[in-house]
Amino acid sequence: MDKYNILFLCTGNSARSIVAEAIMNRVAPGRFNAYSAGSHPRGTVNPHALDLLKRLDHPIEGLRSKSWDEFSGPDAPKLDFVITVCDDAAGEVCPAWPGQPMTAHWGMPDPAAIEGSEVDISLAFAETYRMLNNRVGAFANLKLSALDRLSLQAKLRDIGKT
Repeated sequence: MDKYNILFLCTGNSARSIVAEAIMNRVAPGRFNAYSAGSHPRGTVNPHALDLLKRLDHPIEGLRSKSWDEFSGPDAPKLDFVITVCDDAAGEVCPAWPGQPMTAHWGMPDPAAIEGSEVDISLAFAETYRMLNNRVGAFANLKLSALDRLSLQAKLRDIGKT
């Protein structure tokens, strides 16, 4: 069975894309190598994202906020899929990715933008996790080898609408 490389993109690469990377690496480690990056990375992972992932027993070692430039050079892994998880990144002109990956947009609200109490912020991060866990799980359970490229692209887009 092939192992696919998937890159989750967001502008800051501090919350949503990091959470998606962690979920995919736990849900389907034998099928996917998940990465995350940002067009304008913050340089640090949001502490609420790290706390949530830690509480849910995700390994957090190695998670870091990084530029999408790391995935566009000659030494970058060949990407099979690139998924944007924020509207800003979806609207930006992306680099030329090695491997001509399939792309999709799974936009969702930014939990890091929530202002309010710790409870409000925790709830926003929990909702982001729930949405990403559902989408990543649906994608990871697709029988990719049984789908032609057009059908797979449609399924990727449909997952982003759930």
